[in-house]
Amino acid sequence: MLTIDLDALDFSPGARVLDLGCGQGRHIHNIYYRAPVHAVGIDLSPEDAALTRDGLTYFPPPAPRTGGVPSAHILVADAARLPFACQAFDIVICSEVLEHIQNYKAALQEITRILKPGGTLALSVPRAWPEWVCWTLSNDYHTSPGGHVRIFNAQALTQDVRNCGFTLTRAHGAHALHVPYWWLKCLFWRRRDTLWLIRLYHKILIWDLTRRPWVTRALEAMLNPFMGKSVVLYFSKGRTT
Repeated sequence: MLTIDLDALDFSPGARVLDLGCGQGRHIHNIYYRAPVHAVGIDLSPEDAALTRDGLTYFPPPAPRTGGVPSAHILVADAARLPFACQAFDIVICSEVLEHIQNYKAALQEITRILKPGGTLALSVPRAWPEWVCWTLSNDYHTSPGGHVRIFNAQALTQDVRNCGFTLTRAHGAHALHVPYWWLKCLFWRRRDTLWLIRLYHKILIWDLTRRPWVTRALEAMLNPFMGKSVVLYFSKGRTT
């Protein structure tokens, strides 16, 4: 399940791409098989980093292609103290990460430091009003270890990134069909893994992701602008920053 539209990013041969907060690897796995780039994934969780690393060996390595051979490396690191040189990356992806970080502005400063002038930042956070409903329905949703520590206002976050020297180039919503699923999980938090209704909805989501029928794809496209669970923002770093 990709939140960032990878087709919107310029994966030029040899580009250096960072998936900051890669989780279990959904974006970096796709990048690795998409283009001959040098991809790096970092996560604060050693367990998630290990799963991402294992996922890179699940399928045969991508064949050499015009522009070189892709590479991928997975590290455990803190988003507020990135172990990279200044201007080390052409693209930074940070999807569904900042809502987990207390000092998210420190992470933005680090992103600014390690991204080349003219580079691209693709960023996503939960949309405010569906997230507020989740917080209202379940206190455990955001107080459990590793949960969300804030609800972002997308306009305020956009301004925070602009203050770091970036220009917003595109914005869209994603995963509208997942919103009712999370509301159900929050409403029935203690039974979220066993309740038949939640399990049925999960099967529908898996069907949608694997089969991509036109009915659900069209419905989500209509709902994403105002009900997408994620707000996805794309920025270009100023060349004088």
